[in-house]
Amino acid sequence: MSVGVVIPCYNEAERLDAAEVVRLATALPPGSSVLLVDDGSTDATGALLASIASANPSVSVLSQPRNQGKAEAVRLGMTSLFAAGHAVVGFADADFATPVDEITRLATLCDEGTDLAVLGSRVAILGHDIERTAFRHYTGRVFATIGSIVLRFPVYDTQCGAKFFRSDPAVHRALERPFTSRWSFDVELLGRLATPENGMVSRLREIPLRQWHHIGGSKLTLASSLRATADLWAVRRALRRWHSRS
Repeated sequence: MSVGVVIPCYNEAERLDAAEVVRLATALPPGSSVLLVDDGSTDATGALLASIASANPSVSVLSQPRNQGKAEAVRLGMTSLFAAGHAVVGFADADFATPVDEITRLATLCDEGTDLAVLGSRVAILGHDIERTAFRHYTGRVFATIGSIVLRFPVYDTQCGAKFFRSDPAVHRALERPFTSRWSFDVELLGRLATPENGMVSRLREIPLRQWHHIGGSKLTLASSLRATADLWAVRRALRRWHSRS
């Protein structure tokens, strides 16, 4: 299995743990790679990413000349890794709230099964170590509920920042064009892949994470959360246009 992991980075010089990036690169199967996408950072992120990559051959950097948002950073990164020949490609957040062991577990599950995509899900159940703030939990529940309405199929946690996708024509096509929303792109990506009519919903699988810890300094604020939720209606219209052209 050859795995590619995209880590989008915007002004992460103070939060990105270089040791965790190296640990992830080391934990992945031989031939795998980690792609750090610098989304037009204005702090010392670029220098930090260059330093990490220079010391680790399985880590590379893709630099954007200006900030275009997480959605475009992830899309360009995934497209690049699929073009490099990786069988499974996914993304994870720069704060490593989803720890390395969970990232590699999701990648392995995506490779071993027949699923088109494996999605991490932050479900607080007995035996699992999930720590989310009340704000993140309740805004996430509202967002996921509306997101499921837009998708017309249920997804418990649309916004968990750890998802993996199998190299497949449907996935490649879903990544061909930029997303409508900078923040709600996860919903749009899933919607491009699957509808209740095309039978692809059965090839998407949510996996409850065993561990996830909230990390301070997140760029998700109340304002951005409200904006992302409002964007879902634009995503709904975009998905209708997308499938009408299919």
